[in-house]
Amino acid sequence: MTIKPGASLLFDIDGTLVHSDPLHLIAFNRALEPHGETFDHARFAAELQGFANVAIGAKFLPKLSIPEREAVLNLKEQAFRDLAAAGVDPLPGLLDLLSWADEAGVPVVAVTNAPRANAELLLGGIGLIERFAKLVIGEELAHGKPHPLPYLEGLRLTGGDPANSVAFEDSRTGIASATGAGIATIGMMTGLTEAQLLEAGASLAAPDYADPALLAFIKEKLLA
Repeated sequence: MTIKPGASLLFDIDGTLVHSDPLHLIAFNRALEPHGETFDHARFAAELQGFANVAIGAKFLPKLSIPEREAVLNLKEQAFRDLAAAGVDPLPGLLDLLSWADEAGVPVVAVTNAPRANAELLLGGIGLIERFAKLVIGEELAHGKPHPLPYLEGLRLTGGDPANSVAFEDSRTGIASATGAGIATIGMMTGLTEAQLLEAGASLAAPDYADPALLAFIKEKLLA
């Protein structure tokens, strides 16, 4: 098995490593319902999923000052962490894929718009905090997703070549970020349908990491 130069795997976290979107939906409703905004799954997927809190605050809390928006969304994030602390599970096949990457010498990185506390809680909850020592936090950069900068930073950390790498995303904003960085992206069907993921720019959609088509796509991209 020969790995192509600059091969790497880049993963979003929420909805991609773990199926956490239902918890985010509950937390957003708790925080934003007092401000006149409520969300079902479809509205969450269209207007919240994958967006940074700065953008969410500007859109849904326009009458509040920036510090007031931050306070509301900090309450949302704390509500999410309280829910997630009860336990989260990795998507099926993830651990096997990471073991394959270890054996093959393929570096991996997590790339997220989530606050660092959330990202570390979820990674710790599935026992992968050390495995994803390389972690890109969108709000700590000049631009978060859907800008390509987070994935460009991920490539920098892994020494990755976008032509020989694969990203994994579950949201429209995440797919835009990864494909904007030139990375072929697999859409994980934890929130959006196959048609929605492909329309957003994913090369392939898969229900989990045990999917044979996903594994074949990875090997085609990474193996010489």
